Amino acid sequence: MRREKNGEKTERNVYSASVTTGAVALVFLIIGFQAAMFVHKAAVTAIVSKRDRPDTVYVVDRALAEQVLGSGVSAPVAGEKNGYGGDVRKGNTDGTSGHVVVKRQSDHSPAARAVYRAVAARKTENFRFDPNTATQEELERLGFSEKQARSIVNYRLKGGRFRRKSDFAKSYVVADSVYRRLEPYIDIPLTDLNLADSAAFDALPGIGGYFASKMVEYRRRLGGSYSYKEQLMDIWKFDREKFDALSDLITIDSASVYPYPLWTLPEDSLRLHPYIGPYAAHGIILFRENNPSSSWTVEALAAAGVLRPEDAGRLSRCRIAGP
Repeated sequence: MRREKNGEKTERNVYSASVTTGAVALVFLIIGFQAAMFVHKAAVTAIVSKRDRPDTVYVVDRALAEQVLGSGVSAPVAGEKNGYGGDVRKGNTDGTSGHVVVKRQSDHSPAARAVYRAVAARKTENFRFDPNTATQEELERLGFSEKQARSIVNYRLKGGRFRRKSDFAKSYVVADSVYRRLEPYIDIPLTDLNLADSAAFDALPGIGGYFASKMVEYRRRLGGSYSYKEQLMDIWKFDREKFDALSDLITIDSASVYPYPLWTLPEDSLRLHPYIGPYAAHGIILFRENNPSSSWTVEALAAAGVLRPEDAGRLSRCRIAGP
């Protein structure tokens, strides 16, 4: 009985020593973990504050800043890029005196930039942007996370395109609240009918290669430019439904319209115009030969029976060069 009791006592002593050793090891593990977390936090704080090397801040006299950086510093805006890879952070906006504070960013390592993006508090900005061309950095400045911004860029790289603001709102990474904030700043350029090539036309909804080539060809027949958007419906099988599907995506800049030289072109050139043709082209030549230039108008051509009323109506909407 005594041996059994002594054996039990020995077993209990060994068990107590194991628990004590384990407890001590756990304490050291916790202390080591806390120390590692402290060192990590300190390292991250250092990277966030200055990354892997400090940036440089210049306080520059306005006259010197304009001489070195250009006249663009006369009214500095927060976040505006200067010519030296830095940001114009703050300054007097009276354009005549004061100073400009310029922060020049160092060439930080990729690891430091990754930590900075992941940890540093991001300042959300609002500025005009095209979701079809905005860079990942610009999208992040607009408030998107790195993953969300990369998703938008990847969507475009795969051939995706935001034709309208509503298309951008439908993206799964664009929350409703974010879209409401950014909607006034979304700037998707319209397609100018006189500046676009066949590839730009092909990108419009419902067009495709066939109608894209027809749109370019019809522009040439009109004398090099469209005068109004509805002229697209003069193209064979380009109906109202097709036009309505893209009318809000196209435009015509008045500066891109070439006045049609109706009163100077020879007969063989006039006959190529879709509103004129061979018969009217010959009649226009006779009209010009037998009437003073002061009476040369589209309405006069219609009254003389040279142009059919429907063709005269369409031609009168075009920009015509003076006699």
